[in-house]
Amino acid sequence: MADLSDLASFVKVCGVTSTLDAQLVIDAQASALGLIFAQSRRQLSLDSAREIAQYAKGAILVVGVFRNDEPDVILHAVEQVPLDAVQVHGVLDDQVLNELRRRGLLVIKALSVGESEFFTLDEGAVDAVLVDGPTPGSGAAHSWDDLANRSFSVPVIVAGGLDVTNVARVIETTGAWGVDVATGVESAPGVKDRELVMNFVGAAQRHYAQGKERGV
Repeated sequence: MADLSDLASFVKVCGVTSTLDAQLVIDAQASALGLIFAQSRRQLSLDSAREIAQYAKGAILVVGVFRNDEPDVILHAVEQVPLDAVQVHGVLDDQVLNELRRRGLLVIKALSVGESEFFTLDEGAVDAVLVDGPTPGSGAAHSWDDLANRSFSVPVIVAGGLDVTNVARVIETTGAWGVDVATGVESAPGVKDRELVMNFVGAAQRHYAQGKERGV
């Protein structure tokens, strides 16, 4: 599996719930799609997640999203679903981390602003960190002030309240290597809107390309 830092930028569309929406995200040329295993309005069964992952495998990076799940739950899911990466909200158990590494999976550690872990995490064991708001998956905007006081040695992905109207500004403000969106590209929870997905991914990628041209 390639190192995430090999990518110049990263645009992930999370909460994909069907192969139809997976194809939409692929067509938009996003970097990754997210399948949610955590309790959520977009939570998938193992069978549904497997169907989508098998459909998208090789065309886009497939990320499984977990929150406060027991180690055996995460490990069972990665046995059943062909993922490329795992995104963990909550405690990242050493047993889980070691097994994910053994399987060649990339690991993204999610952090919430305002929590002590944001400043205490030793990120050296993971491939990237995702910075979200106090309630991940809510789609609510939040302050990025903590990022001004904390530098990371791995790529940083930002999430929370992003949509086509603010993604360029958030990238500019935070200097984030990647962005992650779910609610901001939906017509209903778990249902992606083609125009919103296309416009969001396009806006993010154009901003990253412009930054590269400027040498930023």
